[in-house]
Amino acid sequence: MEPGCYTALITPFENEGRVDQAGLEKLISFQIDNGITGILATGTTGESPTLKWKEHEQVIKQVADSAKGKCFRIAGTGSNNTEEALNGLGHAADDGVDAVLMVDPYYNGPSSLEIRKEYYETAAQKFPNLEIVPYIIPGRTGAQMFPQDLAVLAKNFSNINCVKEATGNMENIRLTRKFCPDGFQIFSGDDALIYEMMTAPDIRACGSISVMSNIAPKAMTQMIDRLNRGDVQGGQKIQKALAPLFDLVVVTTTEPSEFGEVPCRARNPLPLKTMMQLLGMPSGPCRKPLGKMTPRGFKIVLDTLKKVQAETPDILEPVAEFFNVDVDQRLNNSDLHSKLQYND
Repeated sequence: MEPGCYTALITPFENEGRVDQAGLEKLISFQIDNGITGILATGTTGESPTLKWKEHEQVIKQVADSAKGKCFRIAGTGSNNTEEALNGLGHAADDGVDAVLMVDPYYNGPSSLEIRKEYYETAAQKFPNLEIVPYIIPGRTGAQMFPQDLAVLAKNFSNINCVKEATGNMENIRLTRKFCPDGFQIFSGDDALIYEMMTAPDIRACGSISVMSNIAPKAMTQMIDRLNRGDVQGGQKIQKALAPLFDLVVVTTTEPSEFGEVPCRARNPLPLKTMMQLLGMPSGPCRKPLGKMTPRGFKIVLDTLKKVQAETPDILEPVAEFFNVDVDQRLNNSDLHSKLQYND
């Protein structure tokens, strides 16, 4: 994979819950027009846990076909079932993707050794010509392949030479850099840590597989490009402008109930899809059990978007131009806002 910014693309849905193929096509074009390095289809941001396998294959094929020759194409094919993951890899390979992203097996809790031997090694051996990107995100999976086992994979398999790192643990990331071979690429899976991971001399990340690039692909790509060229000051300036958006990957509030207050975490892709609907981009709702933002959570999202629009309007300008929307008008449309949050 080239260093740069890869968008973990959402899957847009129609009101009836079907995949919005026309909307997906627009999102693909929007990303490519704004210089993104690559597109990841059917990741967590794309609501892979609630996609039927036929839909999964459909989204991957559409991205693979539409983006061919225009940017790098990655398919999310991970599972907590190795056989199921291998089936997904086979379909993605037939569609001609450039790489696959495999998340650590979730819920059933294999050890790091088992993840390496019974999952990644099996995939790497069966598909030696397909680049495989391990995705380490224990906060989602409840399991983790550690840097030592990742280094074994990188040493033994030529088709495993990068990682999407979303542990949020800087020491873990430093160990990945220490143990893995020269030239091994680390991509940030945490938007809020991109700058730190790319500028830390003992990490040297080369880019990101990003959530917020769904709505700000141009600014995200420019930031990462500047950092890769050594323009730390220029990259930091863009990072500071984007930072309020990074804080919206997860929106945490405390909500009232008749039995007392309850913590509420609106996790990706719910805040992102809420923002995209606010901005007039193809999105649609999340699939259940994800629902809507609470009024408190929605206010955080809305206030942040208003702040970004007021202080650095160039970040959202590509959205306005490509989708022909008035961002300011939509951010002040109370009728629209009421539809995007719980009202009971």
